[in-house]
Amino acid sequence: MSKKPLTRQLSNEELEKFGAEIEALRAKTVADLGARDARYIRNIYKLVRWSELIGRALLMVGAFLPTPWLIGCWLLGTLSLALSKIVDNMELGHNIIHGQYDWMGDPHFKGKQFEWDIVATSDNWRKTHNFRHHTYTNIHGLDDDIGYGVLRLFPEQRWTPAALLQPLYALIFAAMFQWGVAIQDLRLGQLFGERRKAARAELRRNGVPVLKKVGRQLIKDYLVFPLLAGPGFLVVFTGNLVANGLRNLWTYTIIFCGHFTTDVETFPKGVLKNETRAHWYWRQIRGSSNLSGGFLLNTLSGNLSHQIEHHLFPDVPANRYVEMAPVVRDICKRYGVHYNTGSLPVQFGQVIWRILRHALPSRPRASRLASARG
Repeated sequence: MSKKPLTRQLSNEELEKFGAEIEALRAKTVADLGARDARYIRNIYKLVRWSELIGRALLMVGAFLPTPWLIGCWLLGTLSLALSKIVDNMELGHNIIHGQYDWMGDPHFKGKQFEWDIVATSDNWRKTHNFRHHTYTNIHGLDDDIGYGVLRLFPEQRWTPAALLQPLYALIFAAMFQWGVAIQDLRLGQLFGERRKAARAELRRNGVPVLKKVGRQLIKDYLVFPLLAGPGFLVVFTGNLVANGLRNLWTYTIIFCGHFTTDVETFPKGVLKNETRAHWYWRQIRGSSNLSGGFLLNTLSGNLSHQIEHHLFPDVPANRYVEMAPVVRDICKRYGVHYNTGSLPVQFGQVIWRILRHALPSRPRASRLASARG
């Protein structure tokens, strides 16, 4: 880890010019939205539906075939269903719920109406992610995505002996990532603290929609479709279980690589004092990290391979990030702002190091504290 801040301090005048250039890029892109973007998201929708249909059909048919064919159909069906669930979660659901395609006026792609194929409700995610995470990115005490209340990933987080086991927690959390997202807004940890009375009232109020969504998802994947296969119940059941597991592991990997690599910075609440739009842009870049890759990685990650651009422009269609990234990178270079990017193996290796390192007691460096105050 570097001992010096990677991003230099900007004067107020420099910061406003920096923010104006970022804002101009956004305005230019939004003005150009049209048929190309609508066609893109409709094709993604078709990909999700057809890959789900093919996956479920292969699992059903395979259950009645001889063993070698059954194994082949199970593998292909599970992978196709996993592909459907990954793209539904990342490129379709995540981006539509952000309101990236509201301008189309098509109810299928309206952010406030879309419901995705995971146990977490879209309504809760709009609060925890769309509002809190994107407004208070990487601010301790305000952004619940910092460690998701489970992991200590930064030295600014309080250490307790429980952190010693977090390499184990991290594995469990990765395998069950959609469940962590589902209960994030329920704040179960507060049920036993000083605010337990209010926390119980909130749980009664917010828990019912979550239980309904969880029930629907469990019945669909682990009862209805397996029962339709009759004697092939276990073939379909295990295919659905593995497809959901693969989606969990993939989304966990992409999300963590976008937020918890070595050079990502976090901030105290004081950073909000007199924060301008330009400073907000500056904070988003310093709190995010990209993944280098091609079309396949971009699509499977919902273009969160461009996490920096997503944090700058969360309501701009994500298929545009690949065009915006070189411009953002050039602006950052000219103003001395660190543009954090790397390959998936390198970035994920840094995430694993954070999990292991901060399982042990650690303290932030003085230079890091000074930089965070911005």
